Amino acid sequence: MKAFLLAAGKGTRLRPYTDRHPKCLIPIHGTPLLKIWIDLLARHGVTEVLINTHHHADQVEDFLTSMRPRTPMVLRSVYEPELLGSAGTLRHNRPFVAGEKDFIIAYADNLTNLNWTKAFDIHAHFRSMGGILSMGLIKAPDPRACGIVTLDATGRIVNFVEKPEFPESDLANGGVYMAGDEIFECIDQETGGAGVQDLGHHVLPRLTGRMYGFAVAPDYLKDIGTPEAYQEALNEWKNLRP
Repeated sequence: MKAFLLAAGKGTRLRPYTDRHPKCLIPIHGTPLLKIWIDLLARHGVTEVLINTHHHADQVEDFLTSMRPRTPMVLRSVYEPELLGSAGTLRHNRPFVAGEKDFIIAYADNLTNLNWTKAFDIHAHFRSMGGILSMGLIKAPDPRACGIVTLDATGRIVNFVEKPEFPESDLANGGVYMAGDEIFECIDQETGGAGVQDLGHHVLPRLTGRMYGFAVAPDYLKDIGTPEAYQEALNEWKNLRP
């Protein structure tokens, strides 16, 4: 299986940590976050990863150069002079997954020890039910700040709203997905195949009824988007197995 690892964001909410370093290389007890991701995906049989870069791209490239001899996975990178948005990155790099029925999409600024092997099995089940995308879900402490889903009894996502004023649940988009190549039809339809596109705002709402959600718990997943969340993650990660 192949994976898109979205790592180009500027990490403005995580300043001052990201003033001199990209968010994806923030250290977790001395280990760059991106290395945790690469090691995790490799353990679960992912064979090839594409990482988009923008903010402090030279540092990311240097890191990937150092990692290539140390992992069985093929590590590819693509530089975005102007940010394309999460869905725009997928659209622009569609050839990377040509011939693949399913692939991973994940935000590299999350810290997780997700059991991807189990997630693959869940996704296969949802695919048999007509699903295009399977989304990892977490409990949101502030649902108004997240993409919030409503599920039916089968796990089908019947409603998705990005940062709703009046949330219908506390089940939040965790930023980890497995998707089929049918997703590109939704991405291309949104803006005619051009312009900046975001998964949460432009694509996922169009997939309502054709995507399913599964709980990340008991595995760990945290968005380390702020200094406070970063410090919390450092404390929590001490007691976890990567």
